[in-house]
Amino acid sequence: MSISLPVPRSELIEGLDAPLGVLDPEGSRRASPLLDESIGDVDESVLTDLYVDMSVVRRVDEEAFALTRQGALVLWPPLRGQEAAQVGALRALRDEDFVFPSYREHALAVLRGADLADVLAVWKGAALSGWDPFAQRLAPSQIIIGAQTLHATGYAMAARRDGGDDIALACFGDGATSEGDVNEAMVFAASFRAPVVFLCQNNQYAISEPVGVQSRTPLALRATGFGIPALRVDGNDVLAVLAAVRIAAERARTGGGPTFVEAVTYRMGPHTTTDDPGRYRDDAEVAAWRAKDPIDRLERHLARIGAPVDRIREEAAIRCDAIAAQVRAAADRIAAPAPESMFDHVYVEPTRRLERQRAQHRAFTASVEGLR
Repeated sequence: MSISLPVPRSELIEGLDAPLGVLDPEGSRRASPLLDESIGDVDESVLTDLYVDMSVVRRVDEEAFALTRQGALVLWPPLRGQEAAQVGALRALRDEDFVFPSYREHALAVLRGADLADVLAVWKGAALSGWDPFAQRLAPSQIIIGAQTLHATGYAMAARRDGGDDIALACFGDGATSEGDVNEAMVFAASFRAPVVFLCQNNQYAISEPVGVQSRTPLALRATGFGIPALRVDGNDVLAVLAAVRIAAERARTGGGPTFVEAVTYRMGPHTTTDDPGRYRDDAEVAAWRAKDPIDRLERHLARIGAPVDRIREEAAIRCDAIAAQVRAAADRIAAPAPESMFDHVYVEPTRRLERQRAQHRAFTASVEGLR
């Protein structure tokens, strides 16, 4: 996709009438004039890797969900249904590209090789942050809705000034597009032609609020108001997401500026493990989206092209069982931090106020110990 700004509004968006796709729910490959060129290298080996990636990510998600029910984790925001959007996007990037996730992008941490204990520690209430962001080129999970888009844009602006060709990917949900942070990030990204890709995983609900209440038009149209080209793709089609993010990443890398990718998908589970989605959506809707499952879709496609599906499924199962054991072992080895450690990393240099609070905490702890 070669678009240079300014361009007519009609040329700023692709997929407006219907999300662009490459694989239909039955696994059949269909032609896409825009996307096909960017995935011409995808062969059976790549498809197998994508299938295994999505399967492993789903298993991590399932194990973490189960751990909350067993009391080993405090909370977990499940990603089931969004595997294609996350795996396809990450596999479109270079290792040196910096990714800025929200709180549901567990796939990015797993595939970037973050220690599983670091991934789980926040959700066990044992850490304020997770992995080393520079080791994984992955920013900490962001709880503040949309804040990571500003971080990504700032990083991208700095990368451009440094003369490199690495880019930033900002991941967020449909609800975040109603936040000021996201809109401010797009203002700066468009104005400074920052090499950033905005990936909106439109999973249909901002907690319990359906996307139709937030916007009467496709979310991708919002980006065009800032002069940012947008691609709207089927978020349950891993090849469509892979292609779209490759297009956006290459555009950013070669000086074209930001691109907005809306991946239309569905959150199959609850918003978090404290949520009851049955209160705001019906079984028929969930069943309709279950038929579009991204892993099942890719498996059907592998079968259609004559790939050894049984062997691929077996390989995925072995990898899934191994990482499930690692998830449980990681959760067990996370130790509760010393309460006073909450003061250690608030600022680079402690302030007088922080030291006063630390002293007050020590005095309180000592007084409690004295009563025992």
